[in-house]
Amino acid sequence: MTHACPAVLVAAPASGQGKTTVAAALARLHARAGRRVRAFKCGPDFLDPHWLALATGHPVHNLDLWMTGERDIRARLHAAAAEADLIVVEGVMGLFDGAPSAADLAQQFGLPVLAVIDASAMAGTFGALAFGLQHFRPGLPWAGVLANRVASERHAQMLRDSLKGDWLGAVMRDETFALPERHLGLTVAAELPDALARLDAAADALAVTPLGAMDGAALARWSVPLKAPAVEPAQAPLLNGRTIAVARDAAFCFIYPANLDVLVALGAELVFFSPLADEPLPRCDAVWLPGGYPELNGVALAAATRTRDSLRAHVHAERPLWAECGGMMPLFESLVSSDGEARATWGLLPGRVVMQKRLAALGPQQLSLAAGVLRGHTFHYSRCESPLVPAGHTESVRGERRGAGEALYRAGSLQASYFHAWFPSSPAATASLFLPGGPA
Repeated sequence: MTHACPAVLVAAPASGQGKTTVAAALARLHARAGRRVRAFKCGPDFLDPHWLALATGHPVHNLDLWMTGERDIRARLHAAAAEADLIVVEGVMGLFDGAPSAADLAQQFGLPVLAVIDASAMAGTFGALAFGLQHFRPGLPWAGVLANRVASERHAQMLRDSLKGDWLGAVMRDETFALPERHLGLTVAAELPDALARLDAAADALAVTPLGAMDGAALARWSVPLKAPAVEPAQAPLLNGRTIAVARDAAFCFIYPANLDVLVALGAELVFFSPLADEPLPRCDAVWLPGGYPELNGVALAAATRTRDSLRAHVHAERPLWAECGGMMPLFESLVSSDGEARATWGLLPGRVVMQKRLAALGPQQLSLAAGVLRGHTFHYSRCESPLVPAGHTESVRGERRGAGEALYRAGSLQASYFHAWFPSSPAATASLFLPGGPA
């Protein structure tokens, strides 16, 4: 079965051009008009989806030809096309950056590319850059070009005059809809009381451009036929009857919605708790501590003695605990800031975590377990200093190159790594993380 739906992939020549702002503004603009909008994020990103979800009112899933895979992408796009009036996919980095890249995704699924270019420091070169993006790869589906952070109407006219392609307008420079950033990327939308007002201001700015003026009939020229993937056998309910407690608050907010979906599909009941509020573990059989920002919440986490003690009792009872990246960091004895200030943490693992001013690791990873191979990624600014000997390592995957990746630490029923897992890549391996005995 094939469903057709207008779709666009919002890309740029580099990071920092305003892709998220434009993608979220476009989604918000059409959602306000009563259209059903579904949004996706290209690549392994936790932060941009928060803004896209706020704009659409729906969960935002990630699309990555390596991490999530072609079949998963096809299934999600097909499902979205069946119920949406518009699909917005935000790209990652520059259009052709990475292997696979946003351009690979656009070409594989026929998604027209909307190029967003920060034109704040250029005039005639804008046209050359747009031409190169459109024609660098033959056959790339193309929607047009939007100039971002433009200084004036005169500046916009100069940019348009340089262009030999589809002009979709200019968005003026305006701090009222700037999306604030920190070391890992954009600030989570839920942390800003004016987040929706920022999106509305961006949508208003977009509304006066040719792009923003497109109605349902105009969007039809971007209609993409999206085929359903082959049906796979149903997943056995390997976690049936088990309750998994998931940490979820501002310090533990790096959660793929698809990961929660997989746990539920495996038969697990999910309950949530907040370490920042010093909540003890709810009654559960296993625990997941996802990534987030423990380094920004060190005082509260250090004081979370009820959470700490209940986690310690959970592990002492030999119940599984899986912690990834930011979820792992407070499990060590101390967390040292990038300025050298040390703060005691929960002490379930020996050693300390030290924040750095520079990125420590970034890229695709996979974790081989007895039950299967989990795909995912790593992205962190800290390093672990521990006498604990790693039980194994993930494998770093970059094109044809392979190498040792992140350490996997085990202490009894506790398992932890900087590795962020994409649970749909292997439901069986995922289940093994939350079952007694753990993966071998």
